[in-house]
Amino acid sequence: MTTEKYTFSDSYRISRVLNGCWQLSLGHSLNGPLDPDDVMKAFYRLRENGFTTFDCADIYTGAEEFIGSFISELKKDPDFDERDIQIHTKYVPDLEYLSRVDYDFTRSIIERSLRRLNKKQLDVVQFHWWDYEVDGMVQTASYLQRLKEEGLIGHVSVTNFNTEHLKMLVDAGIEITSCQAQYSFFDRRVEKGLQAYCLENDIPLICYGTLAGGFLSERYIGKKREDIVPETRSQVKYLQVIEDSLGWQGYQDLLVILKEVADGHGVGISQVATRFILQQKAVAAAVIGVRNSRHVDDNARIFSFTLTDEELNRLREFVDRYPVLPGEPFELERTAGSKYRNIMHMNINEEEQAC
Repeated sequence: MTTEKYTFSDSYRISRVLNGCWQLSLGHSLNGPLDPDDVMKAFYRLRENGFTTFDCADIYTGAEEFIGSFISELKKDPDFDERDIQIHTKYVPDLEYLSRVDYDFTRSIIERSLRRLNKKQLDVVQFHWWDYEVDGMVQTASYLQRLKEEGLIGHVSVTNFNTEHLKMLVDAGIEITSCQAQYSFFDRRVEKGLQAYCLENDIPLICYGTLAGGFLSERYIGKKREDIVPETRSQVKYLQVIEDSLGWQGYQDLLVILKEVADGHGVGISQVATRFILQQKAVAAAVIGVRNSRHVDDNARIFSFTLTDEELNRLREFVDRYPVLPGEPFELERTAGSKYRNIMHMNINEEEQAC
């Protein structure tokens, strides 16, 4: 089974399913830490199966270091070529620090990521700005562009930007390689304008949240809302997304349809959910979290089939009966007082950033 790849206009190539490493972050799991030995085993198996692209962030506490240790092990092989593994990290200045961000600070964070990841150049840095009301967003993006020109960064991208502010960066001459956004059956805010803008401007979407924290799975068929206890911080968020889009009954009805489609292809619900997003316009790839080695084979099955036009239309017609979350991508998460913003951790590195 061949793992699909996506090639950008400058020949940079990634796997169409990225290995998401946010679950390696300390405190993400509500049921205790993951088994690091098993996660490392998963990394090796993912690489062997063609899943060569890893997604992390400077604010995923411990994730960059873990990937760095993986790269250190790979470098022990004299035949290892660093270009065979692609690492996408993020630059996310804390909310409390936004007004003080300058070039020297930005460079220090990028150099810290390089040390943690054991790399000489970061393949992709995805830029996030917590509050559009705070000046400095475009200027900070220009610092990343400068660091790209200096060779510390291979590609500058964005994460959780809406259409208006992505356009501001593009109009300022920032070379944006990709845009990461939440996109699933439950969260279709990208379709309000961001997707079309990205398509028109050759900025591929890299989508996360496609499996809604694991809720798009057979194990939840027939479950009652009151019986669900979130296992991760992600599930706390996605329960809100489900309730504000399809609602619990709509979610249960969707699971039944997905199961029928999945059975027709000999795969599972999660594979159909991912495939659906991968077949949407402007989508280059989807990010799926790595928790253990048991899910490697499940990810490989994503590339064993393609949804037919009839299946795509059936799924589209079903979700179109339900409301789309208000606003553009990440707008609810930015809105003061919103239940979505209340679960965001906007100040992760304040002690380090104050040094």
